[in-house]
Amino acid sequence: MVIALVGMPGGGKSTVGKLLARQLNAPFIDSDAEIERRLGGESIKDYFARQGEASFRDLESQVIGELLDRGRQGQEMILATGGGAVLRDINRDRLKEGSTVVYLRSSPDELFRRLRHDTQRPLLQVANPLAKLRELYAQRDPLYRRCAHFVLESSRPSVHGLANMILMQLELAGLIDPVRVAATVGATEAPYTPGHDRSAS
Repeated sequence: MVIALVGMPGGGKSTVGKLLARQLNAPFIDSDAEIERRLGGESIKDYFARQGEASFRDLESQVIGELLDRGRQGQEMILATGGGAVLRDINRDRLKEGSTVVYLRSSPDELFRRLRHDTQRPLLQVANPLAKLRELYAQRDPLYRRCAHFVLESSRPSVHGLANMILMQLELAGLIDPVRVAATVGATEAPYTPGHDRSAS
């Protein structure tokens, strides 16, 4: 089973994904962190500046394809994707076919509240980040929905609440053993900590 989390930068993909992975005792992989590992530790922000967005998207597609191949070979994982991963058709198709995709949806205003002090996301280093978030949301929300099997609002629940909602949706869809869900739901609540989602773009 591969569960892939998609959504805007700051939407909680990495934070929720890490908790979900712990609950399911499954590996957690952040595609942006995997990209930086392959870059020898160079930040995505620096790579963007040096090589441009198109080159980054090529690398992102390669990494996502390889990670999903591991899933097809039987490796279980919780995969947090970068905010712009859905921009390419091939990524949306691969994610929809090779994983169960959960879209963590947040409004641009909520994202701005979380990210207003962020200096690491290349596409938000602009004079008006809120306007940029609204522009990105208008472009990407339909794409997230197009590849998602489930859409969850991420602005209100705690991280633990979101993880439990995902587990229950998977159980209702018959994608996960109810016994496995029962063993994880109901643990201590954890508040959402803004800015811990690593998605860079």
